[in-house]
Amino acid sequence: MTELIARLLLAHLLGDFVLQPTPWVAQKERRKAAAPLLYLHAAVHGLLAFLFTFSVAPWSTGLWVAGIHLLIDLLKLYKQKPQRRTEWFLADQALHLLSLLLIAFCIRQPSFEQIQTWFGPSFWVVAAGLIAVSFGAGTVIQIALQRWTPVLGTGPDESLSRAGKYIGILERTMTFLFILANHWEAVGFLIAAKSIFRFGDLQAKKDIKLTEYILVGSLLSFGIAVVTGLLVKCALHQPL
Repeated sequence: MTELIARLLLAHLLGDFVLQPTPWVAQKERRKAAAPLLYLHAAVHGLLAFLFTFSVAPWSTGLWVAGIHLLIDLLKLYKQKPQRRTEWFLADQALHLLSLLLIAFCIRQPSFEQIQTWFGPSFWVVAAGLIAVSFGAGTVIQIALQRWTPVLGTGPDESLSRAGKYIGILERTMTFLFILANHWEAVGFLIAAKSIFRFGDLQAKKDIKLTEYILVGSLLSFGIAVVTGLLVKCALHQPL
């Protein structure tokens, strides 16, 4: 099943990011369901899926991929708002990937024992830890720093909207995964890289309070990710 998912994923990546020129995207957004290139784009996905999977899956796989891809693209075209293009792009790709997983799942029809193996105790421990460091920790840090939250200016050098939130999610997720993989050197590199970029900018501003605020937040963020990673590793090595 892993090979089938990899083949379908490769076909999707080629169809969406290599074989879809910018004029195709522009026509789809302008004409929506009336755009001929929308249907050509779906057909390309179906053809790629067929070519990549005909030796390991039924020929109808390409038809399923093309049809579902077309429906997801139509949903995006009619629901997407110009000011929320990023969110809709991510949602669109998530739906495409989910549809490929479902197609592969239906084709292979794994046994109940295989499903139990995939979603065994270790899966739930890692998933809980990942959600905790990615999203739960952000709320904890926000509450912990609430009393010191600085009043940021609105000048031209203000940071990107919600960039700090996404940076925190990424750094904690990467730290957590590095610890599970026993790559502590990567954790050190991540901390050093953030320090160079983040605190170099703060030093230029010469704002001591803001620097201390960012420092406390960063230490809390990395600290929570490290502790959670160690707890999950301990749980994985214990009888579950």
